[in-house]
Amino acid sequence: MSETQNRPRQARPPSGGSEARTAASTAATSPAPPADWATQRERSNLWVLRLMGAIAVYAGRPLARLVLHPITLYFLLANGPARRASRAYLARALQRPAGWRDSYRHIHSFAATVLDRVYFLQDRLAQFQIDSRNVPAVEAVLAEGQGVMLLGAHVGSFEALRAGAQSVGTRAAMLMYEDNARLITATLRAIAPDVQLHTIALGRPGAMLALRRWLDGGGMAGLLADRTLPGHSGRSRTLMLPFLGQPAPFSDGPLRLAALLRQRVFFMAGLYHGGARYSLRFEPLADFRATAGPALEAEVEAALQRYVALLESICREAPYNWFNFYDFWASDAASTSATPD
Repeated sequence: MSETQNRPRQARPPSGGSEARTAASTAATSPAPPADWATQRERSNLWVLRLMGAIAVYAGRPLARLVLHPITLYFLLANGPARRASRAYLARALQRPAGWRDSYRHIHSFAATVLDRVYFLQDRLAQFQIDSRNVPAVEAVLAEGQGVMLLGAHVGSFEALRAGAQSVGTRAAMLMYEDNARLITATLRAIAPDVQLHTIALGRPGAMLALRRWLDGGGMAGLLADRTLPGHSGRSRTLMLPFLGQPAPFSDGPLRLAALLRQRVFFMAGLYHGGARYSLRFEPLADFRATAGPALEAEVEAALQRYVALLESICREAPYNWFNFYDFWASDAASTSATPD
């Protein structure tokens, strides 16, 4: 739901060899303490997940969807900062002033994906209509016996993407920082104790080795790359890139991780279209298998720009699917110094 990426301090990026391996090891083992706003949001989302999980299990989906309306109304009225952030974002995505009805729809879409997460985890897929785009491109990579790194955002439902991975006969793991992984895994196991939850907790010793083995075994590994957090000691940079009409901070850390592991990267999104309708999107971002030296720096930056452009396109197409309920543009703009060359 709210797995976060963090914003490392700006430093000279690694070029390869032992320096690259050292950087990868640091990124995998150095804990990244979350900012207060991130911790609060994680715990809030987990509370919602627990509530919706209980409703989903005991009431069934038709009745549970009726309960979404009072829950949505409560959050709309009670959470002023989230409501204001929603309206500010929607005004950018919709390219018009956003009102209460828009924010209600935005929060309701979020609550609906939380509810459906329970059913996806329990493999109750027959009640959903799921279409997809560019799945053959991902299948072609998997058919070679290689894994794929997926770069996503807090858009729609990752559980829909996990279901899509199962439909093509592979496994999908989520990369999270340790605190978030522990909180979210515990909650999801309470909802679906028998489900196979694949998470790789960055910040633990051996995380990089676990990720490499997962990918070498033909699995897919997903990261959500639309948030940045302070406190990391790695070597990635945060760039201010144009996003919905104003520069916003994006970290190139996930792409550098893929580059260090020599992986192919796809953009991913599991969009919610109302009712029981979802669509899975995959778009190629980068192929780091043969890129090194100065060309690597250029390819990482170009891939990050493509990622931001695709995310912007998704936000225009399905504006009520982006679930960052805070001031994304102002969150750490004052502390971000790196800009694209």
